[in-house]
Amino acid sequence: MDDVSYMVRGSTRAVCQRELEHICLLLDAAPTMLPADTVGRGWTARAVPTTKAPDAEDDVRGLSVSG
Repeated sequence: MDDVSYMVRGSTRAVCQRELEHICLLLDAAPTMLPADTVGRGWTARAVPTTKAPDAEDDVRGLSVSG
């Protein structure tokens, strides 16, 4: 299972699909579950980041912040 996932809920399939695409674009994510109405109230969809943030154990040498 991924460390981070995003869930979208909408009242219609079209709304859910539109917002899933919006989240994927804004957060550099990829869909893992297309809109479905099988989990209760409304339509839901999920996405996960396409890039993984460095863990505390990852080597972060060479990264710098300018400012």
